[in-house]
Amino acid sequence: MKLLLASFLHPEIGDYISGRVLYIDDAASEMRQAPFAQAELKAIGEAAETLVPLTLSQTKSSDLQNEIASANCIYVASGDVFRLLDVLKKTGTDRVLTEAVKQGKLYAGSSAGAIVAGPSIEPASIMDDSKTAPQLTDYTGLNFTPHVIVPHAQGTTGPYSIEVISKTVETYGREWNLLLLRYGQALFMEDEKSILI
Repeated sequence: MKLLLASFLHPEIGDYISGRVLYIDDAASEMRQAPFAQAELKAIGEAAETLVPLTLSQTKSSDLQNEIASANCIYVASGDVFRLLDVLKKTGTDRVLTEAVKQGKLYAGSSAGAIVAGPSIEPASIMDDSKTAPQLTDYTGLNFTPHVIVPHAQGTTGPYSIEVISKTVETYGREWNLLLLRYGQALFMEDEKSILI
């Protein structure tokens, strides 16, 4: 299993991501023109040989499976983690992704895309509004890592103040294995090895 989980992008992302990259953008489907969404799309596009943007909520299951099979990397973009997990579960993409990653496909994600790779997105409820996906009641993540990523841990990014980060740790730190990542940090995992980059 290979994972690259970032707070938001990473200065050396091009060292890890290459070839044909499937770019899943559902987490930011309501904010595609936001500067962070544009910057992320541009950075991943520059790292990839071929970038294939894909919105799961508008993609047939057979097309998704073909795109995953032909991709070197699956990149799950930033945005709202509750909206993202809701779409992953409704479309069955959670199961398809799990199978692909178990078979060695690189999974990369920033912010929401990193959080959803863990055992639960519940700790993100202080950072994101769960009401964006009111029908989502099961907050179980993809379980690729035992860590729940807490992105933007520097406490200076948009609505993610140091108070929000502190409250997340205070509320969920005993129950979950939280990994706080600041801007420019990422967790890279390959098989049993994991390093902070």
